[in-house]
Amino acid sequence: MPQYEQLKDAIAASKTLSSEEKTQSVQHIEEWITEDRAFGLIYDELIEVSEAFKEIFRELGLV
Repeated sequence: MPQYEQLKDAIAASKTLSSEEKTQSVQHIEEWITEDRAFGLIYDELIEVSEAFKEIFRELGLV
């Protein structure tokens, strides 16, 4: 099971967090997952255009 799924399960099982906090937390996690996947796709596509993008991403501290 991916770590983010474990985190979502732990949030759902939490007795400390309110229902609203649980909902918001899971929404944030899902947004981050989507953004991370989108970044991966962008990176892959740009690398196909030119290997120079590897250095650009490195210089920006993105990889």
